[in-house]
Amino acid sequence: MTKKIKVGVLGATGNVGQRFVQALSDHPWFELTALGASSRSAGKAYADAADWKLGREIPKSVADIEVSEINPKYIDADVVFSALPADLAKTTEPEFAKEGFVVASNAAAMRMEKDVPLTIPEVNPDHLALIDIQKKNRKWDGCIITNPNCSTIVMAMTLKPLEQFGLRNVNVATMQAISGAGYNGVYAMAIYDNVVPYIGGEEEKMETEILKIFGKFDGTKVKCADFKVSASCHRVPVIDGHTEAFWVDMEKNPTPEEVKNAFKTFDPKLSDLPTEPEFPIIVCEGPDRPQPRLDREMGGGMSVSVGRIREGIRYVALGHNTIRGAAGASVLNVELMHKKGYI
Repeated sequence: MTKKIKVGVLGATGNVGQRFVQALSDHPWFELTALGASSRSAGKAYADAADWKLGREIPKSVADIEVSEINPKYIDADVVFSALPADLAKTTEPEFAKEGFVVASNAAAMRMEKDVPLTIPEVNPDHLALIDIQKKNRKWDGCIITNPNCSTIVMAMTLKPLEQFGLRNVNVATMQAISGAGYNGVYAMAIYDNVVPYIGGEEEKMETEILKIFGKFDGTKVKCADFKVSASCHRVPVIDGHTEAFWVDMEKNPTPEEVKNAFKTFDPKLSDLPTEPEFPIIVCEGPDRPQPRLDREMGGGMSVSVGRIREGIRYVALGHNTIRGAAGASVLNVELMHKKGYI
């Protein structure tokens, strides 16, 4: 590739926004040219506006970029990655799409719109065809593509290799990291020495988004899958990494060994996208794995780890919620769009 694609980040100072900046600052295909944030940050150098949380220095290539207001006329980019809260995303993202931007959104606002792809490249790349329908329906020069909720992504990555066995019922209990609520989302006194057995809207997202992701695209629309999902979501005192325990009922009743082999041989063939991990699913052999502290950084945070595969079928999965479950997933979507000629 000779000329890089100009990209920006909306909500660049927040937790997921910082992950976007980290992923894009030295990307081989993309040039990070614009950073958008609230009015209190606009006009400042990014290094002054962002209270950097990632444990490493702000990348030098972006430290001096002046933060812009979140407005299409101030953002110099062809693609924008949105880390905006859902209420702001609902109005702002369409404004950017109307003005010709490709909007790659991590927000929930547009995920379930019928003409908006809810995409995981390893799972449903054919849903990108909704982009052409979206542009026609809405008379946009640009478009919006979304990635799922962080816990849904981990679930979908593990269910895709099992789809061959005929999915019928999926029960999942999550143990979700506090970073999933944003930097100020869970007060220390609320989570320390505690488990919070409720995350607002999370169970509904897991139970509905997965059916769109596994739905069949018929050339005009996606018909949602008809297997059943029941989720129970919990916040635990872990910084990064969502752990999920599954009970999966399948038509062909595979053995644990067949399930393990399906995970090990899962190869979505994405054509060497820069953010694509070498192994999308990593099978942990130990009886007490995966664990967030040991396994969340696998594949640069883009691999999903699985273990404890037992009769039933029962297993445990783990994914890095702000990389695989957020910024990294969105970057991978845009890489696939470029590879497929949508950008």
